[in-house]
Order: sequence, then C-alpha cells, then structure tokens
Amino acid sequence: MGFHSISIKYLMKSIAITGASGFVGTNLQRYLREEYQVKSIRARYIPNQVFDFQENVVIHLAGKAHDLKKVSNPADYYEANFELTKQLFDAFLCSEASVFIFMSTVKAAADSIQKILTEDFVPNPKTHYGIAKQQAEKYILSAKLPVGKSVYILRPCIIHGPGNKGNLNLLYQLVSKGLPWPLGDYKNQRSFLSIDNLCFVIKELLENRDIPSGVYQVADDEPLSTNELIQLIGTSLDKKSKIWNIPSFWIKRIAQIGDLLNLPLNSERLQKLTEDYVVSNVKITKAMGKKLPVSSKQGLLSTLKSFRN
Repeated sequence: MGFHSISIKYLMKSIAITGASGFVGTNLQRYLREEYQVKSIRARYIPNQVFDFQENVVIHLAGKAHDLKKVSNPADYYEANFELTKQLFDAFLCSEASVFIFMSTVKAAADSIQKILTEDFVPNPKTHYGIAKQQAEKYILSAKLPVGKSVYILRPCIIHGPGNKGNLNLLYQLVSKGLPWPLGDYKNQRSFLSIDNLCFVIKELLENRDIPSGVYQVADDEPLSTNELIQLIGTSLDKKSKIWNIPSFWIKRIAQIGDLLNLPLNSERLQKLTEDYVVSNVKITKAMGKKLPVSSKQGLLSTLKSFRN
C-alpha cells in the first residue's frame, strides 16, 4: 500500500451518518466501526435549518420509507426525502467533507418494469415516495461539484438481512404454517439485496477513489423467482415447501372477486406478488472491479434462518 492510499484512508476515518438507528444504519455502523469513526447525526426536516459537518464523509440514510398501507400524508415524503436531502447536500458542498453518499431507491426510477432495470432507464416514478427521491437525485446531480468532492447516489432494491423480516414475513409465515403457495404457475423474477452486500459497496465507495461520482443501482448478482424463494424458506425451516400450480387464469378470476369483496387476494396484491422486478448491478460491480461477497441464495438463507430466533 503506497503513501497516497494510506493518506486517503486516514482522511476517510471520520464519517457522519443520518438515519443511523435504522436497519441499514445499525448494520453499516457495525460493519465500519473497527476501521472508522462514525458519528450519528439526528436529522429531520425543519425549514431554514443549517447543518455543519466536521467529518470527511456524509452518508445520508434518513428518510421516510414507502408506506404500503397508503395512509401517509404526501407532504411528509417531500419534506423527509427531498427537502432534508437538499439541506444536507448544501451543507456538504460548503464543508471540508469529500464524499457524500445518498441512499435513494430503485423506486426513484420505476415502480414497475418490463425489462431489466439499468441506470440508463429514464426515471418515471409514480408514487410520492419515488417522486420525492427522484427530486432529491435531480437536485444533487444538478450541482457543480468542487474539485476533490465525490457524490454517490445509491438505488438499492429490496434490502434484507438478519432481524429484518420486511416484505419476506408474509411468505415466511405462510410456509412456516405448512400452508401451500398457490401462485406456482407464475414464473416471475425479482432482485433482492443482502445487507452485507450493501455495506460492502458503501465501504468500497469510501476506499476506492477511482469510482466516479454518479448513480449506482445496488442488487445481489442473481434474481430469484418467488417459487425459488418459497423453496429457500422451506430449506431455512428444515421442511418441504408446498407449491401449487393453479392456472393463472383462475387466480386472476379469484383476485377479481377479491376486488369486489375486499378479500386478502385482490388484483393489486396479485400484481405485487407476481410481477418481475430485475435490477442490474453491472455498473457498480464494474466500477468497483470486485464481485459482491454474498450470493443471492446465501444472503436470503442467512436472513430467513434468523427469523427462527
């Protein structure tokens, strides 16, 4: 290791993280704490507030997550995900900090996709969550960066890890109770992201100064079908999973009845359970010059096994 790389790493020792108490934040702190000094920054939007960063790196994780129940006030998304990001980024530009990492989302690009999602896709978000994140991205990308500063916008897909059941919980409960998965006739593919892979990418951004500023999607290498996920859940529970291949024609009819009778399975939920959402990670892995350390199945098995504890 030469003098230049040693001096770079020394400078990068001091990191400010917003949203440090969340799932990503707590895991990232654990991942970095042996080599870096991490300071947790409490950040919520207040008009006209000014941040003062003394650290060399700012990692902005705080924000309002997507509300699946659709009961949130739309203004909350724009304040938490756009206005707050503007304040933090403006403070970064005026500080001595050299790296700014913003945690966006693939939903800032698209809520649904027909092909593999790449960074070249023209963003077209439909929800307040996605639109607010996209506005924050545009604001950051519109700035002229001073020499010596780098900015990375990360768009993760569904993040999972030990202790975070999230969207996997419904499927896990189904298999754990010995109930069959009735949508085996659908062959959809979805991308997932292990928290270990996300932390690995962020650490690379801190240490590899050859990675250019820009937007990077983050996902595990291989997408999985829901049927494969059901089988993995069974493996994690040491039991055989049950998959029924009921013709999709009949499933759609049942969902239409669900629309009328307000049943758990309706057309919207069926769409979410069976749609394709494959995210390319080629740009970030090529920029790093390294492969991700955890395979898709490895990461999911680790997460699923943690549910038993």
